[in-house]
Amino acid sequence: IHFYKRSNSSHTMRCWVLASLAVSLSTVSCFYLPGLAPVTYCNNPDLTTCTSDIKLFVNRLNSEESVIPYEYHHFDFCQADEANAPSENLGQVVFGERIRPSPYKIAFGSSSDSCEVLCTKSYVASNTDDQKKVSLLRKGMFMNYQHHWIVDNMPVTWCYPVENGQHYCSTGFPMGCYVDKKGNPKDACVISRDYSTADNYYVFNHVDIVISYHDGKEEDWGKYLNGAKGGRIVSVKLTPRSIAHDPAQAKEGKCVSDVAKGPLAIPGEGAVDAEITYSYTVTFRTQNEVKWSSRWDYILESMPHTNIQWFSILNSLVIVLFLSGMVAMILLRTLHKDIARYNQIDSGEDAQEEFGWKLVHGDVFRPPRKGMLLSVFLGSGAQL
Repeated sequence: IHFYKRSNSSHTMRCWVLASLAVSLSTVSCFYLPGLAPVTYCNNPDLTTCTSDIKLFVNRLNSEESVIPYEYHHFDFCQADEANAPSENLGQVVFGERIRPSPYKIAFGSSSDSCEVLCTKSYVASNTDDQKKVSLLRKGMFMNYQHHWIVDNMPVTWCYPVENGQHYCSTGFPMGCYVDKKGNPKDACVISRDYSTADNYYVFNHVDIVISYHDGKEEDWGKYLNGAKGGRIVSVKLTPRSIAHDPAQAKEGKCVSDVAKGPLAIPGEGAVDAEITYSYTVTFRTQNEVKWSSRWDYILESMPHTNIQWFSILNSLVIVLFLSGMVAMILLRTLHKDIARYNQIDSGEDAQEEFGWKLVHGDVFRPPRKGMLLSVFLGSGAQL
């Protein structure tokens, strides 16, 4: 009888546990951390399972030749309304990142047959404010300041050939380049022979953007497209160029991204009349061999692999061992003198007299006044 009662009570307890577990599971909800969830894009804006608008964000500009970064609007580039600018986290603020929206309009699947005009900036030689803006552009190109753009929580890369037939993909691209007075091209001016006029700056006012995506036809998430053309972005690459656009066509919102067009050059010195038209093209292509989870691999693989600096490691170890040995010798000599002095003491009165490093115990082990009151305050959380 007792066994039956015990088994019945245990069965009742088990039922209560299962019921409470079922209730708790019904209230559980999961979420993705910001920036970690994959975004599915499509060319149908009416679908709720995907989005058609691809947002391009700009970041601060930095240079290896200077420790001072500048925000995007510091230079006179085309700007967008910053009312809906994303908020940076603490790490981005500490590292000096300033993410802002850009005026580039990109819709998924809408490749540009011709270049799109973004905006036109005009500078007059007699206008002091205009010449200050031109001077800032010259300074930025002379010190090789780099753009940093973001699409789908991923950096926009500029890939170019390097030594040994390899390609290097940089997470930034220059705002322009400079050819010195001797005709030597600096930094990015070496990529083309068109940038060869001495003492001239070449503004990279045009970018060819190539967006690669996985169409998801063989993936489980592909069913959410509902037959629409779409996918997930796996890479965004661009090629910066300098193009001298026709001012008349630019006013009509038209431009030509032909390679035969000459570059846009700004003289290195003096006040100038200049008109800079910023433009871009967008091309979409399918790349199913790369999955969304491994889309960062091409950036990591293209980075140069540095060798282990064994000499620096051994040098640091030798210095640490040498300093540790010196500190140990000083401590041993001090303690040896004190111990030898204590051993020479014969009288009891002299033995009670303490000196040297042994005087510390008098301060460490001395009981405080009103110790009980102090312990009560510390136990209750009152710090005095």
